[in-house]
Amino acid sequence: MKKEEIIQSIEASTKRKKADIVFKNAQIVDVFNSEIISGDVAVTNGRIVGIGDYEGNEEIDISGKYLCPGLIDGHVHIESSMVPPHEFAKVVLPHGVTTVIADPHEIANVSGVKGIQYMLDSSEGILLDVFVMLPSSVPATSFEHAGARLEAVDLEPLFDHERVIGLAEVMDYVAVQTASDSMLNKLEMTARHSRLIDGHMAGLPADLINVYRSAGIMTDHEVTNAAEAKERVQRGMYVLIRQGSVAKDLPNVIEAVNERNSRRFLFCTDDKHLDDLAAEGSIDHNIRLAVQYGVDPITAIQMATLNAAECYELKNKGAVAPGYEADLLILNSLSDFQIEQVYKAGKLAALEGGVKTNDQRTVKTPSALLNTVHLHDLQHSDLKLAISNDQPVPIIEIIPNQLVTRKIYEQTSVSDGIFHPSTELDHLKLIMAERHKNTGLVGKGIVKGFQLKRGAIATSISHDSHNLIAVGTNDSDLLLAVKALKTNQGGLAVVQDGNILAQLPLSISGLISDQPYEEVLHGLKSIHEALEKVGLPDTFNPFLTLSFLGLPVIPELKITCQGIFDVHSFKHLVY
Repeated sequence: MKKEEIIQSIEASTKRKKADIVFKNAQIVDVFNSEIISGDVAVTNGRIVGIGDYEGNEEIDISGKYLCPGLIDGHVHIESSMVPPHEFAKVVLPHGVTTVIADPHEIANVSGVKGIQYMLDSSEGILLDVFVMLPSSVPATSFEHAGARLEAVDLEPLFDHERVIGLAEVMDYVAVQTASDSMLNKLEMTARHSRLIDGHMAGLPADLINVYRSAGIMTDHEVTNAAEAKERVQRGMYVLIRQGSVAKDLPNVIEAVNERNSRRFLFCTDDKHLDDLAAEGSIDHNIRLAVQYGVDPITAIQMATLNAAECYELKNKGAVAPGYEADLLILNSLSDFQIEQVYKAGKLAALEGGVKTNDQRTVKTPSALLNTVHLHDLQHSDLKLAISNDQPVPIIEIIPNQLVTRKIYEQTSVSDGIFHPSTELDHLKLIMAERHKNTGLVGKGIVKGFQLKRGAIATSISHDSHNLIAVGTNDSDLLLAVKALKTNQGGLAVVQDGNILAQLPLSISGLISDQPYEEVLHGLKSIHEALEKVGLPDTFNPFLTLSFLGLPVIPELKITCQGIFDVHSFKHLVY
């Protein structure tokens, strides 16, 4: 704060002058003592200046209602919402999220530093506070075909930005374990700037947790059960409990939380589609779910606020207390966590589910982030998958609502040495086509669990290298779906019997729409209607599930542009 603002805060705090705004007769959620206290909350210059009995130039009587801190999403890829930050803010603010820790590694894998800068620029000056962790693994592994490769020398200038606070999820565990020069340079760079380092330890054993901690890595959001959570807390880590559109880990992890260790847990969404955010919420949904599973409401709020703020060293966020930013929520009850009003820096930001901002900003999209799908017209010959014998073959089996997959071996449908998808066996063709450099690489494999009955679906969102990925019951529809993505320069497509049933263009790096969030929601509605027509179940999100089948750092089997990849053996498999 400037000297003048400090003087104004002191004068309001001492009651020599009225505060700018006072929330009268509040039931205050005290996240420090884990209790409810009564009193007025005075705010001046967007910060809380006192709790007690205050007068304000504006007074809001909230008798019988609760006042709690604004929520913090500890790890989110805004790109997964398919809208830029200024549109994303309009969706999450009504759900009480006033601060996010964003990792822009999705757009960085396509467009490099220019993609990161775009996310910083388009989140400048908006009501939502967007802090950024710099992508650590672009590409996610050394053999992937991403649109960019970022080394420490590329990232370091970005530390000059006031909202850049650390190094994002370190997912290349081989590079950490072998102490590769590239990874060491990034870890050393971050330590030299006294910044934080996030982890990504999907399925890793305790010995590798030791390695990660020894390298200075502090968090993990890839925990899928209570035992894994306790292992990480035992070794001094923070655990981010994730509840997104695909990875719904909270029910299995929350039992690890108790009154002795709860301060080491916080919440995140990681990857959540726009329609899921609009329908069920963000971190507010995590709180409600945690309470349903037996967590005390105040503890759940503490996890979503103070714990997250302390983990990421946001010293003036996460509490209703003097000196803290006046990011505040008004609730009718704690147990169901229904938000009536959201205040950002003491100003009304959302009311009864609707955002209260007329922000019509548009951020010019750099030309380098447009026209990023570079791909020749695929032919039927490009999709042929040869099977060398009649023995069981490796198949990716998806687990609904999880990022991990199973490696299974089954006999499949083969004719003249060529695989043919079988809806009876639920063996579908899975392809990934490189789209950044037009190398012509097309990885092919077999996937089980989608239950797709007709047609094909395709997307340019395939974590983390974001090549084109598609699954289908026949090659003709697969080719048409991929062609639609090329025409639209990215997006989602649903195809059946030679017809495009629905498509959603994502022109910014093939990940983000340039349209208002309302238009994207309408497009997603059309996509879901088309998914019903091709027989996909509604028990999991097929597009998000598909998009994570290209991430070869999460067990057990995934696909790359070179074919099926075994994460545990860290090598490609041959049919």
